[in-house]
Amino acid sequence: MKRKVTKAIFPVAGLGTRFLPATKSIPKEIMTLVDRPLIQYAIDEARAAGIKEFIFVTSRGKGALEDYFDHSPVLEQELRKKGKDKLLEVLKSTNMDSGAIAYIRQHKALGLGHAVWCARRLLDPKEPFAVILPDDVIAADKPCLQQMVEAYEDTGGSMVAAMEVPADKVSAYGVLDVKEDLGNSVSVKGMVEKPAPGTEPSNLAVIGRYILAPEVMKNLNQMKTGAGGEIQLTDAIADEIDTERGVYGYRFAGQRFDCGSKAGFLQATIAFGLSRDDLRDELQEYLDELSSVRAAAQ
Repeated sequence: MKRKVTKAIFPVAGLGTRFLPATKSIPKEIMTLVDRPLIQYAIDEARAAGIKEFIFVTSRGKGALEDYFDHSPVLEQELRKKGKDKLLEVLKSTNMDSGAIAYIRQHKALGLGHAVWCARRLLDPKEPFAVILPDDVIAADKPCLQQMVEAYEDTGGSMVAAMEVPADKVSAYGVLDVKEDLGNSVSVKGMVEKPAPGTEPSNLAVIGRYILAPEVMKNLNQMKTGAGGEIQLTDAIADEIDTERGVYGYRFAGQRFDCGSKAGFLQATIAFGLSRDDLRDELQEYLDELSSVRAAAQ
């Protein structure tokens, strides 16, 4: 009987240097996409997938991230007094129950694998766990991790979210070498982290959603360095390929935005804005006007 996935790790220790100077004082994870911080999208996705315990791997300067999930009695009282019930409901989604959330410090930036390893003592050594990278925001009718949890019921092992990327972008990702195509899922016979151009085994790239067998944490215990001299999560997952548990890629339904880049963040802002009934018309009108002005200037 497969154990349920109830714990998720959120590696959020990065400095967010691509968003300086904003990230000098504001953790990148609480920069707002329309009116919700990036981390809120990740939390909502995890909740939809049945996650009950949330583990954040942080670093110095992330205090505002921790405060975000705390209750704000003064603000709640003020909203209640003014009868702003809808805003109170919005605020409730940002609160975490006592004991549901934990924070672990990563003192040295030694790679994604190391960040995940930092959370080892908060995991059950016999249970699978999820990893969510908040930079990857996925717009989907059914949240990506929920799709993966449902597929995981059939596959077990370890599972990574995967998407096809253009040939000229493949070298920026971890890439799957496919053993067998199972439809939405693929069984994996190899994984390559940021392959050199022309050496990539496929264009099926790993993005920031994982369901990992507990043995992956044991693999990380070996502290093997990989690409860039860092401890790569991809390498620890790849060590599972030849076991009876196996590794699977899952082609999720949805659109992924790389909110770790400025262009991706702006694209996500526009896409999520256009999906909102209260913003769509005004935003679309502006975009149409902007497009007309640019066309006239050419």
